[in-house]
Amino acid sequence: MVALRTALSATIVGQHKLLDRLIIGLLAGGHILVEGLPGLAKTTAVKVLAAGLQAQFRRIQFTPDLLPGDLTGTDIYDPRGGAFHFAPGPLFNEIILADEINRAPAKVQSALLEAMQERQITVGGETRALPDLFMVMATQNPIEQAGTYPLPEAQLDRFMLHVTLDYPAEDEEREILRRDRALHLGASKPAAPPVLGVATVLAARQEVQQVHLSEPVEAYIVSLVRATREPGRWRTEWAQAIEVGASPRASIALAHAAAAHAYLCGRDYVSPDDVREMAPDVLRHRLALSLDARVRQLSRSEFVAGLIEAVTAP
Repeated sequence: MVALRTALSATIVGQHKLLDRLIIGLLAGGHILVEGLPGLAKTTAVKVLAAGLQAQFRRIQFTPDLLPGDLTGTDIYDPRGGAFHFAPGPLFNEIILADEINRAPAKVQSALLEAMQERQITVGGETRALPDLFMVMATQNPIEQAGTYPLPEAQLDRFMLHVTLDYPAEDEEREILRRDRALHLGASKPAAPPVLGVATVLAARQEVQQVHLSEPVEAYIVSLVRATREPGRWRTEWAQAIEVGASPRASIALAHAAAAHAYLCGRDYVSPDDVREMAPDVLRHRLALSLDARVRQLSRSEFVAGLIEAVTAP
């Protein structure tokens, strides 16, 4: 996994948080929602990751005219044989890039619910299993609202991580320019990432599941998640700041993500620092702030950061 991380860095300049989160999602078997402005290498990073894994990869461009069957597949009638046969859709691959996922209406987004949660698809009354490595990485633009549809809460809750991106630093942007010019002038080519088999990734997932999670750290995870439902216990000024807090699925996701982070750091146990590092990306998209919070201009990121500071770690 360290070699894969190095190979990703050889192609993607900066965006260290995104690259780490992609690998953590891969190790934890969770789906990732990446939010950022156009041109921040969201799509490129996912493509490079898929190439480095030698996995079956499919990019789906979400548009308003997309249909659920365009994702799941459908039964097609064969007039020669006089029978229907199933034509699998793009979801029957190992790594799925759902590009600009918020450009498709809720009917299409709901086609992902069963696939993301149960890793199976039911069409025509028959249920078909998806690949063991199945992972959805979705992107969306945070500022463009024309022709977009907000993701339903049930859809958001199925993403383990919500990663937000910002502009690269000045020196990183200069390096981007250098690499682009070198590529077009033929002076250099991007380094080919090492090829990891799917079996290697699945074995690494088994090792992540063996990372020790102590009872005090378990209690800390539960306290953080419950604090999103009752923030007034920790910050009295936020007593009316929340409408919907994180579900128990958030506790499970935070435990898995923290274990994957510890594994990447070379440890066989989860520390409170792992939990604090992953909590913003696990909790941010699972919250619905109240009108009171919006009047105060309190963002979800600030809300989560305040709770992490307030809740006592073991």
